[in-house]
Amino acid sequence: MQAIGLLGGSFDPIHVGHLALARAALDSLPLARVRLLPAGQPWQKGSLSAPATDRQRMVELAIASDARLVCDARELYRPGPTYTIDTLRELRAELGAEMPMVLVLGADQLQRLATWRDWRALTDFAHIAVAGRPQSSEHLPRVVEDFIAPRRAAPSAVAAAPHGCVVPIAMAPVEASATEVRALLAQPPSPAADARLAQLLPAAVLDYIRAHRLYR
Repeated sequence: MQAIGLLGGSFDPIHVGHLALARAALDSLPLARVRLLPAGQPWQKGSLSAPATDRQRMVELAIASDARLVCDARELYRPGPTYTIDTLRELRAELGAEMPMVLVLGADQLQRLATWRDWRALTDFAHIAVAGRPQSSEHLPRVVEDFIAPRRAAPSAVAAAPHGCVVPIAMAPVEASATEVRALLAQPPSPAADARLAQLLPAAVLDYIRAHRLYR
C-alpha cells in the first residue's frame, strides 16, 4: 500500500525549500502523494505575517503543476494553537488503521522534536521521515536519539506498516527560508532583491504576494 506523506509548516510564505522537501520525500519514499498542511496558529511561533486565506492560496499556487502535491487546509480553520499530534489523530481516524502515513520533517525539526506536544506519541499514528541523516546521532539531543534509535528503518518500510518507523530522505541542501523572503519583500525593490526572490519563490507565488501587497 502506498503511503500518504504529510508536510506541515507556517508557509509564510511557501518557498522552494518546502517544495524541494516535499519532492525529495516523493522521490525517496513509496508515497502516493504529499499533503501540505499550512498551520493555523503554530504554538512555537508568534503571530504570522500573512492571513490564513493568503497562505492557503499561496500553497495552492505553488503546487498547481504537480498532481502529487495536495493542499490540506484543516489546520488553518481549527480553533486554538496548532499541534501536529492533533492532526495525526484526526487523519488516522479519517484514513483508517491500515493506511501508512509519513510525517515529513527537516533535520532542524528533528532537533526540536522533544519540545513538541506528545512527541513520543507521533509514531503511534505515523512514520517519521527526515531529510538529512536520521541514521546518525550526531548533534541530536540524547532524548531524541534514544527515541528514534529502535525505530530506524529503510525508506521502503513505510509501505509495510501504518506507522512506527523513522526513515531517511535523500535531499540536497536548499538555501531558502521564509525569514529571508519576508526581509527581501520588506525592502525597497532592487534588481538584486528581485533576482533573489525569483530564486526563492515560485513565480505564481511571487506574483500573488505583489498583487496582494503582502509582507510590506
